[in-house]
Amino acid sequence: MLVPVGVSVFLLSCWILTGLVTVEAKTAVVYQFFGKYVGTIREPGFYYASPWYTKKAITIKLQNFESCKSLVTDSTGCPIEIQAVIVWKIADTAKSQFCVDNVEDYVRIQSESAIRSFAALYPYDSDDANVVSLQNNPEIIGDALKNEVADRLLRAGLEVVEARISHLSYSVVVAE
Repeated sequence: MLVPVGVSVFLLSCWILTGLVTVEAKTAVVYQFFGKYVGTIREPGFYYASPWYTKKAITIKLQNFESCKSLVTDSTGCPIEIQAVIVWKIADTAKSQFCVDNVEDYVRIQSESAIRSFAALYPYDSDDANVVSLQNNPEIIGDALKNEVADRLLRAGLEVVEARISHLSYSVVVAE
């Protein structure tokens, strides 16, 4: 009689202990109850939540994305090569988990799309000091690129911290 009771108490204790979770620095844990979002814990520490909850740890550290070199045309129709670095982080854990399948793929696709459309708004170079150009105004261009990418990533709960052009040149076709 004591063996079944002992086994039951042991199994119940093990099940209750599955509710313990450790949240590390720069990590968040998203809780779900049968597929419904319950909440997020962002503060580092040792917590207990119902064993019925599904727990998923996600990083909220800054992350980098470097686009591939893209051949685009600037606002004057001249073909150029452009590449950018985007620094981003997860700001809204619920949106990042439930709005997109893969956050990294979403960042890649949306950033490259934004870079392509953004490059067409400005000339590569300009002799006129009043005209903002990709080559001569890196701070203004960086801020504008950041805003362009941020608008697209905000839908998935992502925050763009910085965006800068890492490579800019005339296309090989023009150089020949």
